[in-house]
Amino acid sequence: MMFATEDELRLVAEGLMRRTLPKPAWTHAAHVAAAVWITARCPGVVPERDMPGFIRAFNTATGVANSDSGGYHATITLAALRATAWFLAARPAVPLPEACNALLASAVGRRGWMAAHWSDALLWSVAARRAWVAPDRAPLPWGP
Repeated sequence: MMFATEDELRLVAEGLMRRTLPKPAWTHAAHVAAAVWITARCPGVVPERDMPGFIRAFNTATGVANSDSGGYHATITLAALRATAWFLAARPAVPLPEACNALLASAVGRRGWMAAHWSDALLWSVAARRAWVAPDRAPLPWGP
């Protein structure tokens, strides 16, 4: 999915935060769009602190259990948020929809990018689902 306007990004992020986004619309691109909008345009929100609550509440509202085997995943969420902040910081003058689309096409924005950094066993472990777990395959481009 390509985003053409900031309003498209805002609607995804607000849908997540208000728990009104239709569940089928919560795609990989929507995850990235919400992270981009919240990181760039929500000064009262601290993404690493607040996004876990938004995602857990959205999951609950859409019938997805947050458990040791499904729903919210701490390491994936934190890695994605850190990738988003790092990516946007390097492009301060790029219009937000263009930056979001570039992130989606980048090495740290494509679906499955974390497999280059975490083994499946570690990334899908209960420990990684519950809290941040550092990668075991390759360092992250922004450092520890």
